[in-house]
Amino acid sequence: MTLKIKFDYRYLLLLGFPVAFLSEALGWSDMVRFVASAIAIVPLAGFIGEATEELAVHTGPKIGGLLNATLGNAAELIITIVAIKEGVLELVIASITGSILGNLLLVLGLSLLLGGLKNGWQKFDSTQATTNATMMILAVAALMVPAVFGSYIDVVNHEALQPLSMMTAVIMIAIYGLGIYFSFTQTDDKSPLTRPAADVHEGKAWPVKKSVAVLTVATIAIVFMSELLVGAVEHVVTQIGWSEFFVGIIIVPLVGNAAEHMVAVQMALKNQMDLSVEIALGSSLQIALFVAPLLIIIAALMGQELAFSFNEFELVALAAAGVVGVFVIKDGRSNWLEGAQLLALYLILGVAFFFL
Repeated sequence: MTLKIKFDYRYLLLLGFPVAFLSEALGWSDMVRFVASAIAIVPLAGFIGEATEELAVHTGPKIGGLLNATLGNAAELIITIVAIKEGVLELVIASITGSILGNLLLVLGLSLLLGGLKNGWQKFDSTQATTNATMMILAVAALMVPAVFGSYIDVVNHEALQPLSMMTAVIMIAIYGLGIYFSFTQTDDKSPLTRPAADVHEGKAWPVKKSVAVLTVATIAIVFMSELLVGAVEHVVTQIGWSEFFVGIIIVPLVGNAAEHMVAVQMALKNQMDLSVEIALGSSLQIALFVAPLLIIIAALMGQELAFSFNEFELVALAAAGVVGVFVIKDGRSNWLEGAQLLALYLILGVAFFFL
């Protein structure tokens, strides 16, 4: 009898956890602390995602979809809350943009490219794709309107800028809540705001207690790692010459969402394109309609003045990603070339942001 042992890369990446703590205690360089904490966050985010998927088995598809929608971006939400507490607000705003761009262009692009190379033309629900596309355009518009209007309001009446962002945030969360409610009233369970769970099971599902324990421990661990990561950002950007803006728009979203990104690509390789597209678009919608406005409210409660103050470069990037993403998915069919096109746009934007 042959014994097969499956190696889980996440346990190797968890070595970043003690290294990050040792670097803090022993006074190692900020670069070591930044890299180690970033590496540790990747598997921890994966454990949060897996625990959520396991809980979804016990709760049913609708509650499971809600859990995925709520906790799908937990790692990045924690990082940005820590950044708000530390007053690193430019990183927070940039990470919102970066998450949307990363999901629409990088994740979806990789999924279409690799899935297309392996499986040829791939199909997904065109009706749901159209619904997702419309919702994505509305989500991007909801972020852009207060940013564009706010640039003028900031000049003529700066005091009104924060109330504008707060009121917009409340409306966006209300729409998000209505979308969740709508999904619970539908028999087909195809709301883009309550994503279905990926099939992660090779054996018996975890007990509820184990799922909750893993979710709790991983969340607490990410809080500690986020403290170290954000605390090292200012010194690291000075040391290597990167801007805080570039770290926020490229590095933080990649770290916080790496595990979920891999699931989307794996689903595309398995030719499960409905789920792959739902993960990429659903995560973008969660960031735009729930995480971003929630951060505005949390910042106000913490005494920080955070607004939807995207710069003109971010607005152009969001508009471009939204339009291109919609045209790619609206017909319900994909191929590897469309994936390469999305990746090309992401790389162009990444290079441009690097030189800002």
